[in-house]
Amino acid sequence: MRKEYTEGNKLRKVINDIAKRKGLRYREDILDNMDSIELGANIFRVTQTEDLLKKQIEKSEKIATDTHYKVGKKVRQTIKELGGTMPEDLETPKKSLKELDKYNDELIEK
Repeated sequence: MRKEYTEGNKLRKVINDIAKRKGLRYREDILDNMDSIELGANIFRVTQTEDLLKKQIEKSEKIATDTHYKVGKKVRQTIKELGGTMPEDLETPKKSLKELDKYNDELIEK
């Protein structure tokens, strides 16, 4: 249980660091504040991790965590090798997805 607590703390720290770097307010969703490049990399990472986890015979939280880490590391390595912009170096969009949805709803109502 202690290791799970530590892993949870590490994840919260990473999430808080990303939110801080993006200049997000408390409880603002990181995914709502990504541009298409960063979102695409995350979707690719998630789908590949999900596929690998489905193929695992032995299932555990540790295996899932390790798989997420390994796939994420490989995605970052590929971005770097291709000469792409690393996610942390991308600009945060001026408006979040929620703000754009609200604006779109207002336009439709008019």
